[in-house]
Amino acid sequence: MSIRLKNIAKTFGDNSALAPLDLDIGDGELVGLLGPSGSGKTTLLRIIAGLEQADRAPAGSIHFGDREVTNVHVRDRRIGFVFQHYALFRHMSVFDNVAFGLTAMPRRTRPSNGEIRARVHRLLEMVRLEAFADRYPAQLSGGQQQRVSLARALALQPDVLLLDEPFGALDAKVRQDLRRWLRHLHDELNFTSVFVTHDQEEALELSDRVVVMSNGRIEQIDEPDTLYRKPANRFVFEFLGDVNRLEGEVRDGELTCGAARLTVDLDEGREELLLRPHELRLIEAPTAHAHLPVCVTAVSPVGAEVRVELEADWLAEPWLATVRHADFERLAIRRGQHLFVEPRRWRRFSDERAARSTGRAVASS
Repeated sequence: MSIRLKNIAKTFGDNSALAPLDLDIGDGELVGLLGPSGSGKTTLLRIIAGLEQADRAPAGSIHFGDREVTNVHVRDRRIGFVFQHYALFRHMSVFDNVAFGLTAMPRRTRPSNGEIRARVHRLLEMVRLEAFADRYPAQLSGGQQQRVSLARALALQPDVLLLDEPFGALDAKVRQDLRRWLRHLHDELNFTSVFVTHDQEEALELSDRVVVMSNGRIEQIDEPDTLYRKPANRFVFEFLGDVNRLEGEVRDGELTCGAARLTVDLDEGREELLLRPHELRLIEAPTAHAHLPVCVTAVSPVGAEVRVELEADWLAEPWLATVRHADFERLAIRRGQHLFVEPRRWRRFSDERAARSTGRAVASS
């Protein structure tokens, strides 16, 4: 079921929560709404669900496939909704929680008891909880409770599945496992899903496309790889990961900041360059094109990488570099060690909504 939003806006009193926006979501897509607190992502999800009404002026519309649902009540939109904090009935078993929406249907449309039992058992098997049918929510882990919540949402066979920070209350390992499981389930059932998150990694790992939002506006919509490698503006670049900043004066093709010097192909004047941690190469001596002396202040092995915190007199705030374990061992990196940085790549933005500009260090590797 496709979703099409046209000219949707929302204000609360004098505050604009959503500027007029358009959004098209394809049939079977899993789309993430990503942004900081106050960006409008949850308001947009609630408007899709029918839990909030969009402003009447300007006149907007919401379509699920060919069906306009702009003024349709939430109970008639055929949506499934999964909340961050599960919202399970504590006095009901897992089976009864999943069956609740079916048993509460009007008699003329309610499936038979046999059909309800079969559907619930099939869903519990799908979410790997068939052995827990007789347990109560308090006897389950957080991850298991969230799977019950998802099964309950799917029991009504909704046209659209909406999820509001579905993994926000879980610890990191459980969140990662559930993300992979939900992605697999989505691919198996091919339902249309929209989920809200402020977690960049979650959005990039789970989504077919990501909608990045800020101050009630859509900054960029793209596939995760495109979004990360080709940010539309400075906000998107800075929001999608750690950023190091180098600010200085450009004269005769060289940017200087205190003891730091970097060869650049830029016009003369004040410039600020933005660099990702993985775009920094740590070396033992400066090169002809990069003289960026730093001191190691912290070392943190994280999975396949080592995070190295760097400080220098010419830096306004510490830098972060991520290096491979082989480079970490070769350089014998330790706290207090003096090294040099060679940028492999940098970016600059003339303003918050400017077109992207990318540069490479002259001696990149």
